[in-house]
Amino acid sequence: MRFREAEGELMIFDSFVVGMLQTNCYLVGDEESGKAVVIDPGGDSKKIVQRLRESNLQLISILSTHAHFDHVMEAWLLKQLAGGEIVMHPRDEALLSDKMVGMAAVLKNSVDTAAFTIDRHVVEGDQIQVGSLLFQVIETPGHTPGHVSFYMPAKKMIFVGDTLFAGSIGRTDFPGGSHEQLIQSVREKVFPLPGETVVYPGHGPETTVEREKLTNPFF
Repeated sequence: MRFREAEGELMIFDSFVVGMLQTNCYLVGDEESGKAVVIDPGGDSKKIVQRLRESNLQLISILSTHAHFDHVMEAWLLKQLAGGEIVMHPRDEALLSDKMVGMAAVLKNSVDTAAFTIDRHVVEGDQIQVGSLLFQVIETPGHTPGHVSFYMPAKKMIFVGDTLFAGSIGRTDFPGGSHEQLIQSVREKVFPLPGETVVYPGHGPETTVEREKLTNPFF
């Protein structure tokens, strides 16, 4: 789908439900510059590459909200097929070799972490510029230690991974998880955003900040 902004800007936006755990993967592109990012490619890389080509987009960055296998499983294949740097918070990198939630969980053997390198580490306050599109990095730990969300203030959109869902929150019983930290992340980092901000989660339907503040039973 395509969103045309009031000022005449054309942003390309598409979403895919990918992989064995039905993860939401997002493609966001700036049509004027022809540059794009993909967020959380947990599967179906060939379909994503096809959509990039159909839209005449160059993949600049592969953004990882966190290191669980269902969100990163095909990040390196996507990079091989379409290019782009792989972006992740440094505190999550060690999870890539975890046998419960990392790449070792699906490869069923020891993981050579050298095969799953991160090209760019990002932390709170970093910005990712892709053509005219600006993504702000917001640390939202709790589901994982280095979980981040990618916020587009000009578009009033935030990609929250498994921090917040429509009517629910992410699990915190995996390695490195913390329920208290996740609740704090949502209260202090997501809920202060404008109420009309659209929340794009790692699983399930989109929602808004205002809707979750008013109706989410965890708050």
